[in-house]
Amino acid sequence: MTFRQLACNNVLRNKRTYAAYFFSSALSVMIFFLYAVFIFHPGIAQGVTRELAKEAMKIAECVLFVFAFFFILYSVGAFLKSRKKEFGILVMHGMSQRQLNRLVLLENMLIGLTAIAVGIGLGLLLSKLFLLWGASILHMEELPFYLSWKPLLLTIGAFVPLFLIISLLTAFFVRSNNLLDLLQGDMKPKPEPKASILLSLLAAALLLGGYTLSFTTTDKNIAGRFVMVVPMIIAGTYFMFSQLSVFIIHLLKGRNSLFWRKTNILTLSDLAYRMKDNARMFFLVSIVSTVTFCAVGTFATSNVYREQFKENHPFAVSYTSKEGNMSEARHLTSIEAELKKEKLAYTKAAVPLISQTSKESGQEVVLVSQSSYNTLAKLLQHPAISLQGSQAMFVPATLDQRGKLPAGTRTVTFQESGLIMQTKGSTPFLIFSTQTIGTNLLVVSDEAYEQIPPLHPQTVTAYQVDDWQQTAKVGEGIFNEVQKHFQSMQKGEASGPAPFSFVSAGYFYDIIKQSNNVMFFVALLIGAVFFIAAGSFLYFRLYTDLNRDQRKYQAIAKLGLTEQELNRTVTIQMAVLFFLPIAVAMVHSVFAFTALQSMFQLSIARDTFIVLAIFLVLQAVYFLIIRSRYLLHLKKNLL
Repeated sequence: MTFRQLACNNVLRNKRTYAAYFFSSALSVMIFFLYAVFIFHPGIAQGVTRELAKEAMKIAECVLFVFAFFFILYSVGAFLKSRKKEFGILVMHGMSQRQLNRLVLLENMLIGLTAIAVGIGLGLLLSKLFLLWGASILHMEELPFYLSWKPLLLTIGAFVPLFLIISLLTAFFVRSNNLLDLLQGDMKPKPEPKASILLSLLAAALLLGGYTLSFTTTDKNIAGRFVMVVPMIIAGTYFMFSQLSVFIIHLLKGRNSLFWRKTNILTLSDLAYRMKDNARMFFLVSIVSTVTFCAVGTFATSNVYREQFKENHPFAVSYTSKEGNMSEARHLTSIEAELKKEKLAYTKAAVPLISQTSKESGQEVVLVSQSSYNTLAKLLQHPAISLQGSQAMFVPATLDQRGKLPAGTRTVTFQESGLIMQTKGSTPFLIFSTQTIGTNLLVVSDEAYEQIPPLHPQTVTAYQVDDWQQTAKVGEGIFNEVQKHFQSMQKGEASGPAPFSFVSAGYFYDIIKQSNNVMFFVALLIGAVFFIAAGSFLYFRLYTDLNRDQRKYQAIAKLGLTEQELNRTVTIQMAVLFFLPIAVAMVHSVFAFTALQSMFQLSIARDTFIVLAIFLVLQAVYFLIIRSRYLLHLKKNLL
């Protein structure tokens, strides 16, 4: 047998242990390759959203590469530690340290090169589907299948050096080991796990502090809180698994009524060792899973954002005409013609607005009469309001402002007319978007409106369209006129802003939706890699402990352990292994989403629950599959 054959046979013999690691590596290569295919595709050339997609995927490539490096480095190190006994036998038969390092190098490169080949092969097979999906998300025409040497070379040039560097670094994992330590492998007796009370309390304090800060986050301090909370949660999670969990198990073992019940003596005793041994793995799985849940969950809140966007933009299309606008009739005719062309049914209303300056605040206030407000409210199916004499009501400009406007009676004096108004709170609904008015809006009684001199008069024509998301292409010509006028103003060719403005809810929503879709597109694939990598950590941990568990349960079976008791004990221990880090990640994510909620005026609880439920179901399916196979292998030559 040649040296290369020995390396190949070692990989094949340990294929069950290497399976999840190999699959995760191949998946990382595949996603990296697909991103590269998209980035270098000639059809992704122009447009803000397309450029955003390319930049997002470039960042994703970097994130994926860095993650792959540390994931592979950790996995290889753990694999080699689990094979100490095998290396000890080889050393005992005369293998030198240099030959052992060469053997490890060959094995790692064999796995790495195979993973690269499989990943690129799968990427080629799926590249057409990936391009179709990407084009659909970016609202582009179908992207034809295209393959150049650039994505191929980039993938090979990135991952071959990565596997080579890690293979060279693995020499540190097997160097300078005593032969006796190598031969003992995992049979070497372990001391009883101990936990520091101080570090256990620190873990609890860090987690509780981080959760409290997340729960009390507002839209004003979310950035600062993020910088504080993330390191607190990371440190708290590590100490929770390495110290606090062992401390809690020690307390449970001290309760005799619990410890001596059925097989709890076996479960709790073994659990303490597993928690201590797997603390780093639990920590990695929790953090990686938290990142996955948050990344996917953040961009899965699009339904909530759509509802919030609609409330912030009550009318699908609105056109504002100011003094000196000679294009009003032409623009309105164009808007209505385009709505008919898109086969969009609409109702419209034109309402006059005037302005005054508040003596109390010195700011401009836009005024709308009660009858005009009720006309718009009727189109939006909102209740009408009734005002008399000097009564007035504020109209919120945004959902965020809705609960912050003065609730009680307040005096507002108009500087130009000297008229004094008494406000009676605010209306519960918006009637104009911020882009339409852009300042405070006050509803006044019809009698008061008639007494106020028309300062800065303007007319807003609002169009109510049920299928408002389809209005993205309506008014493109008017948009272009506004942009040209703005460019002329910057050059000094125009003396002031255009005497008209145009707002299309569908147009703005389409831009934001495409941007969110791009980020969700990237986050979903990265999240899939992270989630599967977390699963491979768990899979590897189980199968590296398989031989030790077989010896342990074989000895206990001689004392009368039944198959039912074995199944129960193993299931509990596996459930802790699979679901404890996921449960911790979900708790982290819930508080992260609580902080995210501060940026929304509508609840994101339903979407958050759906995302977490999907991940939990996937984890449960994975658990059931691995449990059945693990018990099958464990029971061989046992009962």
